[in-house]
Amino acid sequence: MHEPSSTNPQGQSEQPQEHPKGRSQKRTQGHHIWNHCAANCGGRCALRFDIEADRVTRVGSCAAETPDGTPLPQACVRGRRMLAWAESPLRLKWPLKRTGPRGSGLYERITWDEAIDIASSKLRDTIDRFGNDAVFIAYGTNANCTTARPFNRLMNCLGGYLSRYNDYSCAQATWAAKYCFGMKPDDGSSFEQAFSADLVIAFGANPAVTNDGGANIGAQWRRLAKQEGTRIIVIDPRKTESVMSNVEWLPITPGTDAALVAAIAWELIQKNAVDLDFLHAYCVGFDEATMPEAFRGKHMSYHDYVTGEGYDRIAKTPEWAEGICGIAASDIRSLAHSIADARRLHVLSGWGPQRRSNGEWSAWAAMALPCLVGHVGLEGTSNGLYPWHHRVLSSSLPAGRNPVAASIPVFETIHAIEHGEEMTAENSGVRGARRLEHGIKYLVNYAGNSLTNQHSDVRHSHEVLADEGKCEFILGIDTVMCDSLKYSDVIFPDLLRIEQQSQTSGGADWGHIVTGQPVPTHRDEQKSAYEMARLMAASLGVEQEFTLGRTEGDWIRTLYDEARRNQPELSLPEYDEAEAAGIVSVWRGPHVALKAFRESPDEHPLATASGKIELFSEAILRDTAGWELREGDTLTCLSTLTPIPAYIPEWTEAGIPNVKMPLRLTGFHDRARIHSSWGFDEKLKSMFPQVIWMNANDAAKCGIADGNRVLVRNHQGEVCLPAKLTSDIVEGTVAISQGAWYDARRVGNREVDFGGCINTLTAYRPSPLAKGNPQHTNICRVTKLEAK
Repeated sequence: MHEPSSTNPQGQSEQPQEHPKGRSQKRTQGHHIWNHCAANCGGRCALRFDIEADRVTRVGSCAAETPDGTPLPQACVRGRRMLAWAESPLRLKWPLKRTGPRGSGLYERITWDEAIDIASSKLRDTIDRFGNDAVFIAYGTNANCTTARPFNRLMNCLGGYLSRYNDYSCAQATWAAKYCFGMKPDDGSSFEQAFSADLVIAFGANPAVTNDGGANIGAQWRRLAKQEGTRIIVIDPRKTESVMSNVEWLPITPGTDAALVAAIAWELIQKNAVDLDFLHAYCVGFDEATMPEAFRGKHMSYHDYVTGEGYDRIAKTPEWAEGICGIAASDIRSLAHSIADARRLHVLSGWGPQRRSNGEWSAWAAMALPCLVGHVGLEGTSNGLYPWHHRVLSSSLPAGRNPVAASIPVFETIHAIEHGEEMTAENSGVRGARRLEHGIKYLVNYAGNSLTNQHSDVRHSHEVLADEGKCEFILGIDTVMCDSLKYSDVIFPDLLRIEQQSQTSGGADWGHIVTGQPVPTHRDEQKSAYEMARLMAASLGVEQEFTLGRTEGDWIRTLYDEARRNQPELSLPEYDEAEAAGIVSVWRGPHVALKAFRESPDEHPLATASGKIELFSEAILRDTAGWELREGDTLTCLSTLTPIPAYIPEWTEAGIPNVKMPLRLTGFHDRARIHSSWGFDEKLKSMFPQVIWMNANDAAKCGIADGNRVLVRNHQGEVCLPAKLTSDIVEGTVAISQGAWYDARRVGNREVDFGGCINTLTAYRPSPLAKGNPQHTNICRVTKLEAK
């Protein structure tokens, strides 16, 4: 039996020494300090810094587990490079003011007083001339700690700001999960449940890389792969690191997951292997008997779509799917039979398949699959969503109430700068208002690289951001000069989390809290983001409202104490004990998605319109009535968005190969970076070079050999990088890992990105329903770079 929580489970022979709270360590005796990684992978792993004479002599982590087998947040290679990040020659050392054109990277040093005065006066001027809805806080991910995102709080003290919804990771899955289950995209079962399944199917999931770390899902995946009696199938265009011993790879053409599920459904229906009792009791829209009253008799159920009686009138046979997915009809039938025969089926999805133009429906189809055979809400099962993560702490400072009602999809940020006054609820997903009154005029870019590098069509973003007549002022806050920061008018130099008192939580079934103390590094004039926001609050007359009389250390303690009071079942230690231990492990027990609903649907209805699982969504039709659709947004037989988890071909101009652009281009995560974090680290770049994955048969047609430098072109731009020839990617598809830093140079009259940033090649068109990021839907041409 696991205890709810345990302190000091580091698995080390020595105990952490006591240390002063909230200030750098001043010791001559050897000791160590605990802090944590703060990247956006879910791990938030522990880092151990050995100290001698106020210098770090070694960066390590905790053990992989305690003697009794409790998993611990042992850091991966990226986390162990945090000290190298802190001491990088690229560190921003003091406040800067732009002296050249936006994007040029030309700046001069200024004082903190000047920087705070400029940023504050420009903010006050913007609010006075345009209103609070002209101020926007850009998306950033490398701030996953209790005192993260202080600028949201600052703005609400000043009357609010134009807010955003969605993220760059899983917008399409978020909306699909909302309409199917009334849940979030990571509300699947905890991954520990997979150990009780005999068949595990993973759509586009690569937890061995995306969720690395000792207490993360990646560690559980590696353990599951060694378990006898569990068959694991990974459905992915690439043979990823998660396809290890005893794991099967089923290659698929990217963007066609919903077609595969439809063909499996066809085979299950033909073999009378669907669980009709479950579908009729718990679901809406599978067949005529479960359709909403207003839609009966119209052949709009999922069953009628699959059997060819509705919508496009095409039976979704395995032979139909073979030509779309690139999977043999016999293999589709075999997979369907394995699903029908499974004692416990566990289906999960990564977020790569949904990051496409049809991603909402691909994600929804994966959710529908286990429902067809009734394998949800039971021990060992999941619901097609990403595994549940353990969260203990509040993720950030309380932002307070935002008086500005309007919000936009985060992927529409550049559109809102360029032509915000044209954005409406119908054409751009504006919420809380019929339309925007004007574009974004003041932008805060804190710990983010999504203005350019992580956003579609980097060159277009550059054109918009470079125009000072559009967004009049950009405040940048970061630790190094990433590409997005080069458009800032004033830059505040930030501290890394390891350089300040901090606290975070992460993990999977075993959660953990890491309380970090400041690590002695070389300091110049950097400040914490909380202190920056406090200084601006003081300049603008709202310091008391912002701080409530608390220091940043006070807030960390307050947020922990609130978490402890609100979760008594976890038996969390008092703050001082947690701080002294460094690491606190917390066991919540395996979580089964939809268990309460399965056991008592009347007492525990879902947060969908019907209270049930929805394989047909009347709410989608209602919520999107009047929306402006573009060609390719829905099935060709419809004038509305598709209300079932159907296969929708990708956009012709960006997703369907042609003579000029014969290859599909997709993205993925690799070990070198989390998004663009660590994108400047030369050691990691040498360990994990930026390359384009290319099937050897495709390369032979182009005269390309392994290691050749190639040019990857499409309508958006041009990238130069080495080719990696392999049989571990499907023919007709190439892949570039996302997050490499954009490095454009003039080559004759062309601009070529030598950094290998995939967003040089991605199209800026939001997905139809979520208005999300479809950056895996691309086509391109690859040619060998001829020596000159």
